[in-house]
Amino acid sequence: MKYTKLGRSDLNVSRICMGCMGFGDAANGQHSWTVDEATTREIIKRGLDLGINFFDTAIAYQNGTSEQYVGRALWDFARRDEFVLATKFTPRTQAEIDAGVRGQEHVENYLNQSLANLGMDYVDLYIYHMWDYHTPMEEIMEGLHNVVKAGKARYIGISNCFAWQLAKANFYAREHGLTEFISIQGHYNLIAREEEREMAPFCADQGIAMTPYSALAGGRLSKRPGETSKRLEQDAYAKFKYDATAEADGRIIARVAELADRRGVSMTEISLAWLLTKVAAPVVGATKLSHVEGAAKAVDLELTQDEIDYLEELYVPHALVGVMAQNGKQKAGNVV
Repeated sequence: MKYTKLGRSDLNVSRICMGCMGFGDAANGQHSWTVDEATTREIIKRGLDLGINFFDTAIAYQNGTSEQYVGRALWDFARRDEFVLATKFTPRTQAEIDAGVRGQEHVENYLNQSLANLGMDYVDLYIYHMWDYHTPMEEIMEGLHNVVKAGKARYIGISNCFAWQLAKANFYAREHGLTEFISIQGHYNLIAREEEREMAPFCADQGIAMTPYSALAGGRLSKRPGETSKRLEQDAYAKFKYDATAEADGRIIARVAELADRRGVSMTEISLAWLLTKVAAPVVGATKLSHVEGAAKAVDLELTQDEIDYLEELYVPHALVGVMAQNGKQKAGNVV
């Protein structure tokens, strides 16, 4: 395994971050394809053995059961200083808004619940899961600064935002002596490259780490035509993100398979090796031991510039999908 500093922080993280959305009670949340606690523990143990020390979960994953499974496994298999743990919080709920819960209180309440789920006193990275259009940005930044000052989070990150939002938040924090975001977790992979327009150059200029999710496009970049999985069949959200561009994306996926055959490696290794030339540490989900093993192997695979160009050549612009499409509509609504 190889390691890197996460942005301008002192966090030394593995080049692969284990995404933990696939862990949790399948009967208690958004996804029906998640794995149970015994399987979670097996995968986390294997990841640690392979040198992965960076783990990403969220309070929203299966109603907190992902955090619970991950926390118990990490406590049993590693010392606290041997891993870097990130979790995320979502925007204020309508019930909170109606009850007058302010942004600062919301951040603290959610982190306290996450820490209880994890069985920990602090997280290394606390991530704003998506921009909250119903809460002043200033309240969120002040709330995040407060939990860092209290020692409950070492650093803060953000996910699912536009480059202008990250810039606005960090420049506000800088002007007012508050904690700045050190990382961005956006939607970025070989068949979804819109982050290259503004986010990637902004992060490079500011020293902000990119730790993208959906690194394998919900498994699409790791499977040949006809191959399937429980997630591919049941993940309605991933279908929403990728089905509309399946024909164009399929031509790129075919080149991934071609290069995998040529190099004698898996499609996972090719897809992640490409992404590792662009970002600090992709967030890679795992619901089987083979998933984490394939991800770890990708760190040692170096693509030539000709291979990189070959993989990138067929990309066409994609519309925003998922949370980012919803965010764009909300912003447009606010402007109007």
